[in-house]
Amino acid sequence: MSQATDPSILSPLGKPTEYRSTYAPELLYPIPRQIKRDEIGVIAGQLPFVGEDLWNAYELSWLNPKGKPVVAVACFRVPADSPCLIESKSFKLYLNSFNQTEFADLAAVRACLASDLGAAAGAPVGVDIADLRDRPPACIAYPEAVLLDDLDIVCDRYQPAPELLGTVAGDVVEETLVSHLLKSNCLVTGQPDWAMLVVRYRGRPIDRAGLLRYIVSFRNHNEFHEQCVERIYCDIRRHCAPTALAVHARYTRRGGLDINPFRSSGEFAAPDNTREIRQ
Repeated sequence: MSQATDPSILSPLGKPTEYRSTYAPELLYPIPRQIKRDEIGVIAGQLPFVGEDLWNAYELSWLNPKGKPVVAVACFRVPADSPCLIESKSFKLYLNSFNQTEFADLAAVRACLASDLGAAAGAPVGVDIADLRDRPPACIAYPEAVLLDDLDIVCDRYQPAPELLGTVAGDVVEETLVSHLLKSNCLVTGQPDWAMLVVRYRGRPIDRAGLLRYIVSFRNHNEFHEQCVERIYCDIRRHCAPTALAVHARYTRRGGLDINPFRSSGEFAAPDNTREIRQ
């Protein structure tokens, strides 16, 4: 697909923006998922995974009927089988448009968000809002997993190198591996995106050194968060052939939003919304 027809090129990313503070659902910018899925051999209508993109919003505010501001945090769950992802800057601009908009109550805000986001994604989007007056807890922890980052490896590949992936001899195992070394770049602006990556699988033992080198190889790669996770999932599936697989990334926030894609073969449930320290 040429740049002229790639929807990501036409998005608000990397462009001067006039911020709107009154309700403007037209700001949401959907991008068809299939564009990048074609690159990794995912056939439309035959997804090799299930999952969701979990978004956390930390800068949500609106006006009550008396004009008094209300502040809240929100969680959005966009299903992986939705036709479109929502471009993150457009999402932020859309949320900002609530700042000077009056709503009757929290339920009205939730209903509005669910309707607009579902229309943009092309599928129902889960919306959970927590008013800060209720003192919602923030849970920061790490998964019970083997940390790969202490492996003494040589890294010399900084574009995705799936050929680094493989298995080693041994009995079938079920284990969870984690690394904080995932870095990719925004597809449009080239700005760095940082994440913790979690790989849970059942199958022949994955070569841990090769997996870590593969994770590092994304360091100069330009792709949206959701697309990176799907690429990683498909590469591990092809080169390591696990009988069950889940890939989960928690990306650091930008503009008051963090994105946490999860893809699974179906045997492993999505993790809870536990933040890592950089979020």
